[in-house]
Amino acid sequence: MTTLQAIILGIIEGLTEFLPVSSTGHMIIGSSLMGIQSDDFVKLFTVAIQLGTILSVVVLYFKRFFKSINFYLKLITAFIPAAIFGVLLSDKIDELLESPQTVAIALVLGGIVLLFVDKTWKNNTNDDSDNIKYPSAFTIGLFQCLAMIPGVSRSAATIIGGMQQKLTRKAAAEFSFFLAVPTMFAATAKKLLDFYKDGHTVSSEEWSLLAIGNVVGFVVAIIAIKSFISFVTKYGFKAFGIYRIIVGCIILALLWSGHSLQII
Repeated sequence: MTTLQAIILGIIEGLTEFLPVSSTGHMIIGSSLMGIQSDDFVKLFTVAIQLGTILSVVVLYFKRFFKSINFYLKLITAFIPAAIFGVLLSDKIDELLESPQTVAIALVLGGIVLLFVDKTWKNNTNDDSDNIKYPSAFTIGLFQCLAMIPGVSRSAATIIGGMQQKLTRKAAAEFSFFLAVPTMFAATAKKLLDFYKDGHTVSSEEWSLLAIGNVVGFVVAIIAIKSFISFVTKYGFKAFGIYRIIVGCIILALLWSGHSLQII
């Protein structure tokens, strides 16, 4: 992996991690177009650069993270389902991660769902994610488990779950951002632990690539989150649904035309 490729992947991660468009799908297209070959470090890189995007949420919503203990208890409640199912279904998840076709189909189906969420829950009134009840937080956590299917998008699943629990578009998106912090931190920690348990090490050049990817992802994610909240509050999710369908169809077209795509 070159420095330029690390920068581009950081941009892709920062732009897509918190939008309901599937960062995995975009990583497939981006890495394939750049000819990046998957190896142990590349797999580590694509997970570890999530630390930068996690930090962007903490920085943007700094006061919310130090508001009350209930805030953390609700995040833990919502995180529990993913932690449980992640352990129980780890082998199946790894198997699905080898299938770009699964990602493409999930993108299209998820896009179709996003075309209708605004009308389905147009009368939601809870505009403050801090007011969410514990059972609702747990239910959103169950929706997050759907994102274990590559291409579903963790953000899309949790936002839809939030709206199903009567949160407005803005509140559902914000709770999705908050829930990303423990979820992505846990995923990154596990990936790092597995990497070292398997006897791998990170060279000084690779540490530099990780630093670059995280810094780029951090900056881009801040811009993406601010823009996303403003956009979705005004216009809803239909545009993201259309976009997902287009990206999914592009991946399917590439696969059907004989291109070899890989999930890094």
